[in-house]
Amino acid sequence: MRSVSIIGVGQSPVGELWDRSAREIAYTAVSAAMSDAGIETADALFVGNMLSGSLLDQEHLATLVAGYCGLYGIEAAKVEAACASGAAALRFGVMAVASGFHDVVIVLGLEKMTDTVGKDTTAGLATASDAEYEALHGVSFVGLNALVMQRYMHEYDVPIDAFAGFSINAHRNGANNPYAMFQSPISLKSYVNAPVIATPINMMDSSPVCDGAAAVVLVPTERVRQFTTGHHWGSVRVLAGASANDTLAVHDRRDPLFLQAAQISAEKAYAQAGIRPQDVDFFELHDAFTIMSALSLEATGFAKRGEGWRMAHPEAIGINGELPISTMGGLKSRGHPVGATGVYQIVEAVLQLSERAGANQVRNARLGMTQNIGGSGATIITHILAA
Repeated sequence: MRSVSIIGVGQSPVGELWDRSAREIAYTAVSAAMSDAGIETADALFVGNMLSGSLLDQEHLATLVAGYCGLYGIEAAKVEAACASGAAALRFGVMAVASGFHDVVIVLGLEKMTDTVGKDTTAGLATASDAEYEALHGVSFVGLNALVMQRYMHEYDVPIDAFAGFSINAHRNGANNPYAMFQSPISLKSYVNAPVIATPINMMDSSPVCDGAAAVVLVPTERVRQFTTGHHWGSVRVLAGASANDTLAVHDRRDPLFLQAAQISAEKAYAQAGIRPQDVDFFELHDAFTIMSALSLEATGFAKRGEGWRMAHPEAIGINGELPISTMGGLKSRGHPVGATGVYQIVEAVLQLSERAGANQVRNARLGMTQNIGGSGATIITHILAA
């Protein structure tokens, strides 16, 4: 198997992009990534997307995007793994290059969520849960996370404002990200006074519904110099990647307060990379809801069971903290266009490792980890990147 490196990244702004179609948003990210990489074509395009069929009445998405981007005659395929679709597409792209089937692969994460009314979007997101045993009984995706958060607070005697630091950190970082949906910091007061969506989750605990696209270009590490001559910024190596699953329904899990798939995928990634958790310089976790920040930190070995919430302060997770997280705003501030999120995480990790993260640059960042969660923890994909 060949080592794989990233030589180009691109992204669209995240937001309610009503004046732009899915293909136009995709083109923004793909063209930027190709320009960053200095390439004019590719062997394949893998597109991570969750909702194009249900919200846009558009399947065959990868071929649509490839044609709009002028990439004819190549392999093009859509990859779906709920909210982990972006990381799943990256995983397929890495395997295609590592195996030798392709030399230049573009991976795109794409989602257009705001062209439908709220109830339709909510119904679409609910397809990430168990249709017969969760969604059928009216439990929304927010509701499932609220039940988990409520049980966590009860089990570990956690105060209701204990998760505020995760949102405050995300918005502090997002304020310096020109691509973020929300570019203003928030205070503890605004967190505490935010409207409740599903008890105990309030607006500041939850990532927004939005549109966006992000893309990366993959090549064999052995051929990086062929593409990165002149003034090119260099490359970032995909050191490890692993995917694991759990039961789709939360109630079927042995322990609903532990992300077993996160633990398994992280441990596999650590082993592949030959590192330990303490070697990681920053962590782009899947903070779709603040409870997921705490659970992810616990499952990946950065906090003990029931104590992930205690890391919600700048000394632990800030840009200059022990383990910076959500360094460009995370899902909460940058936004969570579901199928695109996993690729946004990779783009942001590459910017950190290539020292292009601007005001949010993590000092001496050499190893970065990303983790993309599908559903309420049913599919979890971890990647480790190295400068």
